[in-house]
Amino acid sequence: MTDTDKALPAAKPCAICGKPAVARFKPFCSPRCADIDLGRWLKGSYVIPGEPIDEADQGAPQQRERED
Repeated sequence: MTDTDKALPAAKPCAICGKPAVARFKPFCSPRCADIDLGRWLKGSYVIPGEPIDEADQGAPQQRERED
């Protein structure tokens, strides 16, 4: 076991499975749990609350004028 694979002392448990977190994959215990978390973000299972978006305003993004 290398220094980066050791469990963190008195650290929070893995955010996915609850096992002790490992410094190399902090805040997770393994690459598997990190990948599960990433997949949840990519699928939209996790969301950050914000202002509701008006459907009419979702057209093409407006480009800013360049200032040379």
